[in-house]
Amino acid sequence: MSFDRYVAICNPLRYATVLTNARIVAMGLGTVLRSFVLIVVFPILLHRLPFCHPQNILSHAYCLHVDMIKLACTDVSLNSHYGLSIVLLTFGLDSALILISYVLILRSVLAIASREERLKTLNTCVSHILAVLIFYVPMVSVSIVHRFGAGLPQAVHILMSILYLFVPPMLNPV
Repeated sequence: MSFDRYVAICNPLRYATVLTNARIVAMGLGTVLRSFVLIVVFPILLHRLPFCHPQNILSHAYCLHVDMIKLACTDVSLNSHYGLSIVLLTFGLDSALILISYVLILRSVLAIASREERLKTLNTCVSHILAVLIFYVPMVSVSIVHRFGAGLPQAVHILMSILYLFVPPMLNPV
């Protein structure tokens, strides 16, 4: 989406030649393939772990990887390191690419002479920025509560997981 906004604002006359149907399909398939390759490793890593705790209760409403490895009774450092690296890689890379595209957009917008045209151009980016925030804010909130909220009541963990699971898909059409 940020690349789309970048092309639409910085190269509007070349939009149709830069974002062809083939390129859009390739970017979509690349995104799906990247997600699949990164996520398919989690069940494989979890399958090799023995779970021997007498009380197998998850702190979330779904099988969060970090929650699952807490129930294992063996060394989970590989699972933990892989999970952390995937979060940092995907969140960090995606955020960096979005930030770069918006810096380039902002640079291009500030070169526009008319204040009205600058505001109109920036308004086209608002929906994308809100979509990114709708996805990333709950994800970061769940991560923070899970990593640093050990003393919080169980209801907070469950509420945050439900918010993360349901809020982004519900607000995305808006």
